[in-house]
Amino acid sequence: MSDDKAAESVEPAPPAAAPASTPAAAPAPAAPAEMNSIPNGKGHEPGEETTAAAKTPPGDTTEQEIVPNSVQNVRSEDPEANLAESQEFLSSMEDKKTTGFTDFEGKTSFGMSVFNLGNAIMGSGILGLSYAMANTGVVLFLVLLTVVAVLSSYSIHLLLKSSGIVGIRAYEQLGQRAFGTPGKMAAGIAITLQNIGAMSSYLYIVKYEFPLVIQAFLGVDNPSSEWYLNGNYLVIMVSISVILPLALMKQLGYLGYTSGFSLTCMVFFLISVIYKKFHTPCPFMDFAFNSTASVTAVTNDTGYNQACVPKMVNLNSQTAYTIPILAFAFVCHPEVLPIYTELKNPTKQRMQHVSNISIVVMYTMYFLAALFGYLTFYGEVESELLHTYSRLDPYDTLILCVRLAVLTAVTLTVPIVLFPVRRAIQQLFFPNKTFYWPRHIVIAVTLLTLINMLVIFAPNILGIFGIIGATSAPCLIFIFPAVFYIRIVPEEEEPMRSTPKILAACFAGIGFLFMNEWAIVSRDGEFNLLEVSAPRWTASHSRYMEL
Repeated sequence: MSDDKAAESVEPAPPAAAPASTPAAAPAPAAPAEMNSIPNGKGHEPGEETTAAAKTPPGDTTEQEIVPNSVQNVRSEDPEANLAESQEFLSSMEDKKTTGFTDFEGKTSFGMSVFNLGNAIMGSGILGLSYAMANTGVVLFLVLLTVVAVLSSYSIHLLLKSSGIVGIRAYEQLGQRAFGTPGKMAAGIAITLQNIGAMSSYLYIVKYEFPLVIQAFLGVDNPSSEWYLNGNYLVIMVSISVILPLALMKQLGYLGYTSGFSLTCMVFFLISVIYKKFHTPCPFMDFAFNSTASVTAVTNDTGYNQACVPKMVNLNSQTAYTIPILAFAFVCHPEVLPIYTELKNPTKQRMQHVSNISIVVMYTMYFLAALFGYLTFYGEVESELLHTYSRLDPYDTLILCVRLAVLTAVTLTVPIVLFPVRRAIQQLFFPNKTFYWPRHIVIAVTLLTLINMLVIFAPNILGIFGIIGATSAPCLIFIFPAVFYIRIVPEEEEPMRSTPKILAACFAGIGFLFMNEWAIVSRDGEFNLLEVSAPRWTASHSRYMEL
């Protein structure tokens, strides 16, 4: 052993004149980093450490010899040619390492991000909140709305915390990091089904409400076969002329302006609801029957109509069915991480502020719309608020404008909801592919075509999506963020028995309770989360009925 060591210590270096290709000049096996090094010191993969060969002076011929055989074989005797050749080789490698569709520098401003997330939160659910308040009471409704808003904000916190730890801004990738391929598939499928159901519900509103608005504005009392009053034609036209161009945008941030306009339409809806409260008598006159509505004029000793007195707490057989309405009103979680990806100067705290502002604004609008809608009709309010206004006068110009504003708002929400579905499809089937315009366009066109076919040819599809909503929505809001957080956050940082993880586990348990509640609601058929009943005027133009 000592002789071997001595021989190694006195072994002479190979002559400088020996050619590089002779065995005597071949270096001893080097460390892996050295074997993977290339002339400018960059590794073959991003993040590899620079090697000693890149840092040695040009005069050290021994260290300059330590390069991969593949680089030696392509060397020329001309040093300038070698340099140009290596630079061309490196530039071609870097060009191939283009960023993926989720890995780019965000350029969307803070305000535009608030608009996009607020538009994702705000949907047709606001039309059912007055009905929810009628069946819970003002105080109980406020408590439930506050709890759901806080839980939604906490859920987004869990998503952002998990995303920040692993450096991932895709819901599906969080699922893969937490549970491998099954987690990725579960997240992708839940997002796809949930958002396809939401887009279908929005297009159902367009299909059934848009013809009625046009009919009222044109004063058509006896519609026959006019094409512009056919909901199937109108939903196709709206999809092609409005939704598809917006859905083809490369980045979600570009939709900030349309999201702002959509929220403006909903603000107009809110102002109109408040205005109508002070211009509608109680009990109101039903236009369809030209008589007092079914409110029984029972007065108390003070002379007040008991049916026109708001209830602070109200528990009845319909109270349980209002909880899904509230929970469904804050579903925005599939859009959170895409918006986070495109946020300018993205940090967890900055994105949390975007989420909190959006939730607070929507919380305020929700409560005011529910309160003044309820105080207008009290116990006579229906599950869709605009239908109740039509009982006053289906030709009321203000209400027709409100209907048109709501149609505009839900139409402009469809592209926002489509983006996470397309992203989920890319994550599931093209996870390592870079952005490619043809694939981007084909996915959008295919999704819109599928949804239009569902809306046109499957009038009862909403029942199916009601069941889907009973499963996918609780997963996206409660269960997935909690279990991903528990699995992703290392135990060194937060042990399993730490308070944050215990709270996350309880949060997942709430999700399972909601799933059970929503499943019962869908099974009983008394309330459908995505149901949009279609009002229509009959040929007698003075009769109003709901289909």
